[in-house]
Amino acid sequence: MVINTFIQMTPKELANLISNELKMQLIKFAANPKVKYLNLTNKPHLTRKETAIFFDVSLNCINDWCKNGTLKPFKVGQRTYFKKSDLLIVLFG
Repeated sequence: MVINTFIQMTPKELANLISNELKMQLIKFAANPKVKYLNLTNKPHLTRKETAIFFDVSLNCINDWCKNGTLKPFKVGQRTYFKKSDLLIVLFG
């Protein structure tokens, strides 16, 4: 049995509630040591391995995401890189 609960609030209260929750999630995200590692590098681009660490997935998963278009790699010689800005867009939608 599903119980529905209705709460009355103003649009401003709803915006504050969403804003506070978003702040909490960003604080948790920033507390992730893997993200801190990537922020310390100060590089605008990440390697395949750094990208796998960023998303906490395997290199095979990164390859699959490149094949299906989720990630857009670019190559410099034989090396594959990803833009940090593109990774954040994929992460946050």
